[in-house]
Amino acid sequence: MTDTAPLTRPQLRRVLRNARRALTPAQQRQAALGLYRQLAQHPLFRRARHIALYLPNDGEIDPRLLLREAQRRGKRTYLPVLHAWPRTRMVFQRFERGEPLRRNRFRIAEPVIERKRQRPVWALDLILLPLVGFDEAGGRLGMGGGFYDRSLAYQGRRQHWKKPLLLGLAHECQKVERLAQASWDVPLRGTVSDRNWYLAPA
Repeated sequence: MTDTAPLTRPQLRRVLRNARRALTPAQQRQAALGLYRQLAQHPLFRRARHIALYLPNDGEIDPRLLLREAQRRGKRTYLPVLHAWPRTRMVFQRFERGEPLRRNRFRIAEPVIERKRQRPVWALDLILLPLVGFDEAGGRLGMGGGFYDRSLAYQGRRQHWKKPLLLGLAHECQKVERLAQASWDVPLRGTVSDRNWYLAPA
């Protein structure tokens, strides 16, 4: 756990981003393998048929082993895609092995936009989200752009929903004792690190 007391959200974001960026390539590879071992055989992953993941950027823990494993098992996999307009909108689009990627305006790889291959959030079973910081109560600190929060805003009413299940993925060094949550923050069911599961109280 990173010592973060007491910092503003921008300060905390900077500290935690620096912590994950400081990991060596060997540590990143080991973390990706640890994450795979935590999740690949878990029932929540095994039961899901439509899974959204992400491609790593800025030191984020790498879920590509899970992406390939899901595809190997015949699951449908999706990646986030940013719209040119409105610029604040993000959707999830089907992604298959070998499909070409392009760089979006943040220089993050994503599929070429193809509307007919996009799937509504409510029709996904599991979304594995990147994050900057997390706590054991389901709190998530993102990059600050709000793309996931806007895409998942309806989850604020999720006592009426069974899916999608929202799990954050992180390095263990991104864990903090407690995150102050803003009104627009979407809580997670939990976070999986390269070492542990942290499921929030139901």
